[in-house]
Amino acid sequence: MPYSASKIIQLIKTKKDNFWNRKRREKALTLFHRAAEHVPAYNDFLLKNKIDHRKIYTFRDLRFIPPTSKKNYLRQYNLSDLVWNGNLKKPMVFTSTSGSTGSPYYFPRETQLDWEYSILIELFLRNSSYDSSGPVLVILGFGMGVWIGGLITYKAFEIAAVRGGYPVSIITPGINKTEIFNALKDLSPNFKETILVGYPPFIKDLIDEAQSNGVELRGLNLRILTAAESYTEKFRDYLVSKAGIKNLYFDTLNIYGTADIGAMAWETPVTILLRRLSRNNQNLFRSIFGQIEKTPTLAQYNPEFITFEEDNGNILLTGNNTIPLVRYAVGDHGGVYSFGDLWRKFEENGVNLSKEIGKNNLNESCYELPLVYIYERDDLSTNLYGLQIYPEPIREALLKTPINSYLTGKFSLETLFDKFQNQYLLINLELIKSQVNPPKKLLKKIINTIVSHLESKNSEYRELRKFLGKKALPHIKFWPHEDPKYFKVGIKQKWVIT
Repeated sequence: MPYSASKIIQLIKTKKDNFWNRKRREKALTLFHRAAEHVPAYNDFLLKNKIDHRKIYTFRDLRFIPPTSKKNYLRQYNLSDLVWNGNLKKPMVFTSTSGSTGSPYYFPRETQLDWEYSILIELFLRNSSYDSSGPVLVILGFGMGVWIGGLITYKAFEIAAVRGGYPVSIITPGINKTEIFNALKDLSPNFKETILVGYPPFIKDLIDEAQSNGVELRGLNLRILTAAESYTEKFRDYLVSKAGIKNLYFDTLNIYGTADIGAMAWETPVTILLRRLSRNNQNLFRSIFGQIEKTPTLAQYNPEFITFEEDNGNILLTGNNTIPLVRYAVGDHGGVYSFGDLWRKFEENGVNLSKEIGKNNLNESCYELPLVYIYERDDLSTNLYGLQIYPEPIREALLKTPINSYLTGKFSLETLFDKFQNQYLLINLELIKSQVNPPKKLLKKIINTIVSHLESKNSEYRELRKFLGKKALPHIKFWPHEDPKYFKVGIKQKWVIT
C-alpha cells in the first residue's frame, strides 16, 4: 500500500471529486493488467474470451471485458490458479458464504482487507457525536463462525484502535443475546460510549428487548454499526428514538460488504443526509434511483481499494484481494455516481445541499468520494436478519409428502415488518385447486419441514434459529389456486417479492 492510514484518511477528508474520479480509473485499469499477467485463472479467462489485455488502454475500454462471477469464473478454476502467481504458500484466513445457492464458497484473505476496513472504522470512531475521548466498548454481534462479518470487524476495530491509540475495548458475543445483555449491564456502564454491532433486525431485537432484560440503554451513549442489508430511514429513526442515540448522522452507520472482498463501501454522515432528503422528494428519488420501490443503501467507497461499475442495473466491482476480482458481478443491483454527478442531481431538483449540510453540521465529514447504491438480489433472494434466504430449500420442502397433497409447490417470499417494526419472513403458498380450507395440522408440518430444509442448506440460518428461536420461524399464508396477486396464471412465477 503506497499510503499510510493517516495519509488515506487525510485524502478522504481533503481531496475533491476530480481526484477520486481519476483514482477510480487508474486503480481499476492497473489491477486489470496485473491480474491478466499474474493470476493464472484470469489469464486463461481472457484467452478463452479472446481478449488481449495489452490492447486495453483506458478505463472505458474495460467495458469490453466480460464480467466475472462465481459461476463463470471462481467455480471454473482451482483455488491455486485464482490467487496471485498461483501461490498459496502464505498466511491466509478463510471465510465462507452460507452455501444458500449451492455448496459454500471459501474466500481467502490476507491482512490487507482487515487494514482497509480499519480505515472506515477509524473514521467512525473519530466522528462520534459524544466527543467523549473514550473509553469505548465495542459489542460485536455478528456471527463469529466461518462467516466474514464477525472476524473481519473484530480485526478492523483492533487495528484501528492500536494504530490510532484509541481506548477501545472489544467483546465478541456473536448473536448470543444473553451474553450481549450481560455485557450491556455489567460492562457498558464502565465506558463513556458503547458501539453495538450487528445485523439491522438483530440490533432492533436487542434494543426492543433491552429493558425487559434489565438494560437501560439511554445512559450508555450508544452508537450503532450494521451491515448485510439495507433498511429504511423509518427503521433508523426507530432505533435512534428507542435507544436514545444522540445523532443519527454520526452515531449510526451501515456497511456494504461481502464475503468475496470484505467491507466495500459505507454510509457516511452526508450519504445518510442525501438518502433522507431523497425519501421526501419523489421526483428526486426517481431521478437518483430510478423506478424502484425498495429503499437502497447509499454508500461511499474508496477507489484506492475498490471500484464499482453499473452494467444494465447490475453492480460490478474491481478490487484487490488474495483472489483479485475484476469486473466481478457480486449479485447485487443498483448504480454508481461520482460525488459531483449526485450533487448536480440534487441541485436540478431544487435542493440546496450546501445549506442542508451546513444546517446539520456535516461540513467536516463531507467527503467527495464516489458513491454506490445497492438493492440486494431482489430477484434471487430475500433478507432475514442480515442473511440471504433463497427459494431452493423451500422448493424442496414443499415436495415432501403429505405437503404436496395440499399445495402446488409455487410460492413467493417476502421480508416484512410488523407494526412493532419486527422483521419476519412471509411465505405465500398456493393451494391446489380442490383445497379451500387446509387442516390446521398442515401449518405446523409446513413450518417444521421448511425450517428443517433451511437449517440443512443454510449454515447462517441454522445459527440464527439457534439464538432467535421462534422469531426465526417463517410466517405462512395460504392463497387460493391461481390467485392473481401472487399466482397469476400464464406468467413466470415470481419467487421473491420486493
